[in-house]
Amino acid sequence: MPFSEINPKMVQATVAPGQKVFSQRGAMLAYTGDVTFTPNMAGGQGGLMSMIGRRVAGEAAPLMTVEGRGTVMFGHGGHHIQVIRLTGDTLCVEADRLLAFDGTLEQGTMFLGSQGGVMGMVRGQVSGQGLFTTTLRGHGAVAVMAHGGVLELPITPQRPVHVDPQAYVAHHGDVRNKLSTALGWRDMVGRGSGEAFQLELSGSGAVYVQASEEKL
Repeated sequence: MPFSEINPKMVQATVAPGQKVFSQRGAMLAYTGDVTFTPNMAGGQGGLMSMIGRRVAGEAAPLMTVEGRGTVMFGHGGHHIQVIRLTGDTLCVEADRLLAFDGTLEQGTMFLGSQGGVMGMVRGQVSGQGLFTTTLRGHGAVAVMAHGGVLELPITPQRPVHVDPQAYVAHHGDVRNKLSTALGWRDMVGRGSGEAFQLELSGSGAVYVQASEEKL
């Protein structure tokens, strides 16, 4: 795996010839060796639809393609960074929380809340969060950002997990997601926190939750 954690706010990636790393624009802190950084308007390996999903989620800048031979240090805004390693499964992550990932991973998009019907639209309109998450599938590592640290919560068939949508970072496994509200329509106006909305994750897998509801 090319990613290693330097400290809670910095990660290091080893780049070798014939390999690629994709990163958020502005995430490079320093590098050694012969390394190039190129804007990738196609949105990584997910093509146009992947880029559309990331733009709808609020990301205006293209991904950067990192190639060559050397070592690159990544970080962004002093946020906490968590490295998640995939072994053939799929990770769903909020697009604006994605820092960098292996170029071997297949990228796509998923409408978060699509399994919860109209509540997915409500989430985007009321809570201010993006409607899309980025999906990454295969074998490799992903570095994600969060406020105040990340907690990994297991999801089991007997124990679904309810998460504040604004605290949601990512999830993986055989998991269904559904958005619901604990309040009536009159009470929901102007509210976007977990007291009004809950993202229910059920099945088998894990969800990553940040310690703060602050939006990146």
